[in-house]
Amino acid sequence: MFVGFAMAAPKEDTCSYVRNIALPILESMNLELVDIEFGKIGRDAVLRLFIDKVGGITLDICAEVSRELSMILDVEDVIASNYTLEVSSPGLDRPLKKPSDYERFSGRLIKVRTYEPFQDDKGNKRKTFLGKLDGLSEGVIKMTLAEGQTASIPLERVAKANLEFEL
Repeated sequence: MFVGFAMAAPKEDTCSYVRNIALPILESMNLELVDIEFGKIGRDAVLRLFIDKVGGITLDICAEVSRELSMILDVEDVIASNYTLEVSSPGLDRPLKKPSDYERFSGRLIKVRTYEPFQDDKGNKRKTFLGKLDGLSEGVIKMTLAEGQTASIPLERVAKANLEFEL
């Protein structure tokens, strides 16, 4: 994960500014913005957008989004220094960020990490939960864990959640 640093207009961090520019482009192409990362790798700045749609993302789609977004970012002069723009799919271990993600991927294998230890239905405390996503109800993730027990985890206690690769 990158540590963000502002190079855009004051009062707005770079990721928020780019999000506001990217969303209309992506919506017009029926694409979803999964995540944005901005930071430095060595001396170079990198702006990464992760996009998705039902059925998946192709290299051609990534290239088209990159061209469209690049033109606007250059005109708007959002990032004051040299940077590399990367547009890609979120991958097989796609992060779950929004409530709609938990609904969309119901039935899939996921891994959830909580900020502090949390109990499953058998009273076992842990910070990492691996199992089948049963859905989201009133802000609470419902899971059937790999060991057979269930867990109900409030979204606000989730540090990170992602899909897991299934064979």
